[in-house]
Amino acid sequence: MKVRPEAEEEQAALPAGELVAMDHAIQKLRVAGERLGFPHTSAVKGSPGLRELRPRQGRSPWRAFYGRVRGDLIVAAVGPEAQVDPRGFARATARAVERLADEEAQTEQEADEDG
Repeated sequence: MKVRPEAEEEQAALPAGELVAMDHAIQKLRVAGERLGFPHTSAVKGSPGLRELRPRQGRSPWRAFYGRVRGDLIVAAVGPEAQVDPRGFARATARAVERLADEEAQTEQEADEDG
């Protein structure tokens, strides 16, 4: 599992209590992987393959957005929960999708260079 540097920066900007909750949620994802289910994670509607990590079993106003790239889970962005800030949620999910596409392209380039 990997957390993109941009997501780490977004996470670091969270309020202290939410930062701790996000750290715990990411650790749960790191340990359980895709076995971590609801209420800790859920699919993001309208973004196939993108999932949201839900700290405090969904009671946090913040989410980490992640997906799978070549077998690895990648936390690509951190942003607000959809009901709390719909526009911020849309921006965060768009960043996550873009960053996951970047991860995919980078992984393919590295595979071409190795092969």
